[in-house]
Order: sequence, then structure tokens, then C-alpha cells
Amino acid sequence: MNAGYKHVIWDWNGTLLNDTSLCVEVLNGLLAKRGRGPISEQDYRSNFGFPVVHFYDYLGFDTDTDSFKSISREFISSYEARWFAECELHAQTAEVLRDLTTLGMSHSVLSAAKQEALDSGIQHFGIRDHFIGLVGADNIYADGKVAQGQRWIEQLHWNPEEVVLVGDTLHDFEVAEAIGAHCVLMAHGHHTAERLAESGAPVVHSLRELLQLLKDA
Repeated sequence: MNAGYKHVIWDWNGTLLNDTSLCVEVLNGLLAKRGRGPISEQDYRSNFGFPVVHFYDYLGFDTDTDSFKSISREFISSYEARWFAECELHAQTAEVLRDLTTLGMSHSVLSAAKQEALDSGIQHFGIRDHFIGLVGADNIYADGKVAQGQRWIEQLHWNPEEVVLVGDTLHDFEVAEAIGAHCVLMAHGHHTAERLAESGAPVVHSLRELLQLLKDA
């Protein structure tokens, strides 16, 4: 770890927003409509990844181009109908953001979620004022995060080594490597701790544990 981070780039889904269970429920609804059995949350966290189309292949969906687009639209429609009512931020999100700001760190969000959904979600959950920028995707297919991250870090006032990316998937580690930032991975989201540990990045289990790690860095 590097001492004296100036900026934290946060992933959104799974890292700050506790939405893993909802994603599993929505997927199981899609599977049931197609006569397939449900997936467990453990199976989901052990196999979900990016590009998402490969995970849909794993689940047995028909993922030729048109079908993948159709499944993606169906997933997003069902998810967005429920997430404001059923999801919460992970414990102590606002408090940890404030504490890190007190330590001299600023914050932004880099997400594979579509920009409009990211904007509305951050506003809905009452944490917009903590961030200097929200960087989402221009599509619903959860791709393009590396390119978005590269463009974003070029706009920041800090060198990449002064930035730490906090995420909950191995793809977040890949993004951090691509943009030259350090990385810490959260084991309370969409990937298991065991998968995350394969990256060699520090893995923590709560935002409070993350705070302590960054304070000690």
C-alpha cells in the first residue's frame, strides 16, 4: 500500500450499494421464466464476472447478440423496478466517506452502471455531496469500464499512484491496473473473498476495515 492517498475511486454496485441479493433474485426470475432452476448466492458470487455475457453463457441463457441485448434489457428493467425499495448502502458508507474526507481524500465513483442509473442512485441514497464526479457507462451491458477509467484518471488532479480504486470484483482490479492506480477489494459484494485474493490486492470485509487500512497506509 502507498502512504498518503489523495483520492479514492469507488465502484458502486456491490462496493457501496448492497445489491448482490437483489441481482440474484432478478436473475432467478429470468431463469424461472425460461424453465431453468435457480442459482444460489454463493454460486453467483463464485462465478459472476465481466464481460457479463460470459456469465449469462454459464447460466445457460441463449446469448447470441440479439438475445444478450434482450436479456440485459429484461434484467435492468426488473432490477430498476425494485432497487430503490429493496437495496441499502453497505453499513457505515456515509460515515466512512466523511472520515476519509477528514483524512484529506476526495472521492469519485466509476461504475459499469448506466450513467442515468448511477446519478439517480447516488442522489437517492443521499451521498452525492461526497463525490467530485460520477462516471458511469453509456450502455446497459456493463462494458467499457477500463476506457471510462482511463479517461477519468486523466481528468483528476493527482498522479495515479496517489489514487486508490476500491471495488468488489476482479474486474475492478483489472481497471485499477489499467489506469495505474492502487486497489483494495471489498469481500462484501459480487465476488467471494477467495476469488478476490487471487489478484494479490488487499482484501477487506467491511468499509470500517477499509478505513483502518487506508488510515494505516
